[in-house]
Formats: sequence, C-alpha cells, structure tokens
Amino acid sequence: MSSQTSFKFLKKSSLYLPLVAIVVVLLSPLLLIFFTSIKDQSQIYDLNASILPKSIDFSNYLKAFQEIDFPNAIRNTLYLCFFNVIGVVLASSLAAYAFSALKWWGRDFFFAVTIATMMLPEMSILVPQFLLFKEIGIYSGFLPLIVPYFFGLPYYIFLFRQFFLTIPAALADSARVDGASELKIWAEIYMPLSKPIITVVALFQFLISWNDLLKPSIFLIDEKKYTLSLALQQYLSRLGGADWGTLMSAAVIMVIPILIIFFFTQKTLIRGITVTGMKD
Repeated sequence: MSSQTSFKFLKKSSLYLPLVAIVVVLLSPLLLIFFTSIKDQSQIYDLNASILPKSIDFSNYLKAFQEIDFPNAIRNTLYLCFFNVIGVVLASSLAAYAFSALKWWGRDFFFAVTIATMMLPEMSILVPQFLLFKEIGIYSGFLPLIVPYFFGLPYYIFLFRQFFLTIPAALADSARVDGASELKIWAEIYMPLSKPIITVVALFQFLISWNDLLKPSIFLIDEKKYTLSLALQQYLSRLGGADWGTLMSAAVIMVIPILIIFFFTQKTLIRGITVTGMKD
C-alpha cells in the first residue's frame, strides 16, 4: 500500500470512525430492547446474562398482544396522528404565509411574539387548556388532543416561514396581477412548492403524536380510547412491577412503524431541514 493510499485511508477513517461510534451509541438502546424482547424470563432475570440471547423466544410478543389491546390502541393513535398532522400543516402554513408573503403592520413583531411562546413550558399551557376544555365540556376524549393543532405551532410556523422565504415573491405578485386571492396563491403556488417542508412537519408531528403520553393521560379517560403509549403505561401500572419481556416486545412494536416511515422519507426529511435555513 502506497503512502498516498494510506493517507487517504487514514483521512477517511478519521471522518467515519466518529460517525460509526455515534451510530453505535444511538442504536445500543434499541438493540438492547430488541434482544430483551426475544429472551425468555430466565435469561432476562439471570444476573450473569449476556446482552445477546442464548436462545430466541418470541412468546413475549404473543403475550404482548394478549395483554394489550394493540389493534384498538393503534387505531386510536393513528386517528390522532392523522388529524394532528392535518391541523398543524394547514394552520402553520397559513400563519407562515401571512408572516412571509404578506406585508402588514407589526408583522415582524407578532412573528417574534409567536416564536417566543416556544419558551413556555408545556405544563404551563396544558393547565389553562384543560380548564378551557372543561368549561366548554369537551375535556374528555379526542377533541382536546386535536383542536389545539388546528391553530398551528410556533416551531412549525417558523419552519414554513423559512421555506416560504425561498420562494420567489414574483410568483405571488404575478398571481395577484391576474386577480388571484391570497388563499388561492397559498393553495396553488406555495403549498405545491413546499412538499419537502410539508413532509418534515408531517413527520415531526407524527412522531410527537405517536409517542405522546402526557396529554393522552390527562384527556383520555375511557380505556377504549387509549393510545399506544397510554395503553402501555396502563399495562405497566396494572402489573405493579415490570414484565420486561412483554414491555420490551410492546416497545419494539411501537418503534417499527416509525423506523419504516423514516426509512422511506429520510431523503426528503434531510432536504427539507436543509432548505429551511437557506434564507433569513
């Protein structure tokens, strides 16, 4: 091997080895969860047990489906994810359009105030939300978990605004000259050009709604309306302890859809995140 080839190899290694180390660290918990899910009880509670299973046992997955109502929980979770994604995409993009494509008095000030609300702790918002929904009589059920998203979220408004700023203003001006309304410009020009950032926002919100435990635990009282995370938490509470094999199996089942979605959308996700920072 020549000195030049050795230098190139060392240079590439110096770049890739830290990345490999980061990947190993990030994947370790997921691998540990999976390996635990395919161990029998004797291996899980063995003090001298290794990380890798000595024998593979999928009975934990069968038990998870027997103990937890996965079909109903998955249906409820997907129901919330669907409407939450629709809500944040529509509301956040409309607000971002007003903050980027329209010129009006106080625009930058109100945008700054909107972004500043991101600093509020989630619990400080949940308390008045609960009191409000209780006052109007819809504090129990899916509506309290859906309605707030149809008013947009500051972070998504910021992402949409950054992307909209990359769209030439001449397109909107030309449409206005032809008599198009602002709503039509938003729907027929800005939104079709914003597929990357729509994918980013939709994926982010889907992940948040899929994994959310705090808000469903507050607003969902009927067990038939439990989401996946809440159903898993309630199962753990009923045990009074930890059936780690079943719990890890349920966790793997929850993670698989997320991994599949990310696998098919990773290029669009990275592109959308990159483009949002192209213009101030």
